[in-house]
Amino acid sequence: MSTALLTDLTIFILALLVGIEVIGKVPATLHTPLMSATNAIHGIVLVGALLIGLTAHNAVGYVIAFIAAFFAGANVVGGYAVTGRMLKMFRRKSPQAQGQGQGPGQTGAHPEPAAVNGHKGLKGLVSRMTGTES
Repeated sequence: MSTALLTDLTIFILALLVGIEVIGKVPATLHTPLMSATNAIHGIVLVGALLIGLTAHNAVGYVIAFIAAFFAGANVVGGYAVTGRMLKMFRRKSPQAQGQGQGPGQTGAHPEPAAVNGHKGLKGLVSRMTGTES
């Protein structure tokens, strides 16, 4: 093993351990925004993997470049998929989607008017038994 290869492997392993330690300390509430913000970094990793493939002169270099490009591409696609799901949580729902699946007298924004009109609770039970609406 050459000195350059040993140095590169040492740097790689130390970077891996530092990355695991840093990501392990991120709270769950910040993980998704952090992941969406690192999509640009994964794009740079993808470019680096392609450059490795261009400068490779043997089969081992091509295999390493392919594996690096595959994982970097998977990271980019996965990051954008998670970002899309995260942004979908903050979209406003259409008025039709909010009112679906609700009982009579209920609206999507205010579920309490049904209880006020007597459809729920003791008052609703009494009105159903007597057949009168209040």
